[in-house]
Amino acid sequence: MSTVNQVDADALSDARRAEWERLDELSRQRLDGAGVDELIVRYRAASADLAELKTSVGESPQGAYVSSIVAKARLRLTGTSDSILTQIARFFSDQLPAALYRLRWTTLVIALVFIAITAGVAAWISSDPALVATLGPADFLEQYAEESFTEYYTENPAAVFAGMVWTNNAWIAVQCVLFGVTGIWPVYVIAQNAFGLGVSAAVMAAHDRLDVMVLYILPHGMLEMTSIFVAAAGGLHLFWAWVAPGRRSRATALAQEGRALATVAIGLVFALFLSGLVEGFVTGWSLPWPIKIGIGAAALAVFLVYMLLVGGRAYRRGERGDLLEYEAGTPQLVAG
Repeated sequence: MSTVNQVDADALSDARRAEWERLDELSRQRLDGAGVDELIVRYRAASADLAELKTSVGESPQGAYVSSIVAKARLRLTGTSDSILTQIARFFSDQLPAALYRLRWTTLVIALVFIAITAGVAAWISSDPALVATLGPADFLEQYAEESFTEYYTENPAAVFAGMVWTNNAWIAVQCVLFGVTGIWPVYVIAQNAFGLGVSAAVMAAHDRLDVMVLYILPHGMLEMTSIFVAAAGGLHLFWAWVAPGRRSRATALAQEGRALATVAIGLVFALFLSGLVEGFVTGWSLPWPIKIGIGAAALAVFLVYMLLVGGRAYRRGERGDLLEYEAGTPQLVAG
């Protein structure tokens, strides 16, 4: 390296060092609009300085220094995908609770309809011994009411039973969301479960065991059935996005709702895992019933706080449960 070039590099470094340091500082800060504008201006100036150094001097300590600063500034301007830990944190703190919050009123309506169907079927069948008799032989129904219903919760080891009910219920929830676009499957699942529970309640009531049924279902059923109601609500929202997409095309509406509601399906897997643990390790245990029901109520309370309070805050920040724009692709813009 010639002496003249080294002197030029030193002179340029002395003249520009404060500006380079300012660019380095901006690359590390949280910026407002004015800060971004300054970052762009100083990035362009430093890039020109780097080009001048490489042309006049070639490789040099000053050029290496400016190159590292320019690289950090370029990364700040162009951005980079978040780490997997950041994405997981955003999923559980923003995307999932906001997606659940959007379903709150539909979930409530489904829950009320479910309860009405169950109570209506139970009252209708149990009020007429002839209808009860059509459900099976008298000794079979008596055994169901006296033994089979409660033995269902204890005939398998707790861990195995918890795993069985978790996978079964999670699969039902995922089906409600993914096949919800038909508009039929979520309704069918809710109606089938409500009718089946109503029939079981009628048999238990006919043998004066309805209180036993309620005690065995409440601990895990509060969270389990709420999760199924949410899944059905998600499926019906997907169906409605196809029927009434608004200003969006049907393809765009389905894509946006499908991504958000797939988020719900994933989240419900965790909720149903918790209800499976309660069903496997609490419902069949020899604990006082107030404690069992209290544990179930606490599990439901955690879910509702997450759905309504955490989800409400995320929703008011503008979160809807969909992917970020750089993950989902640039959205189609519409006027008005």
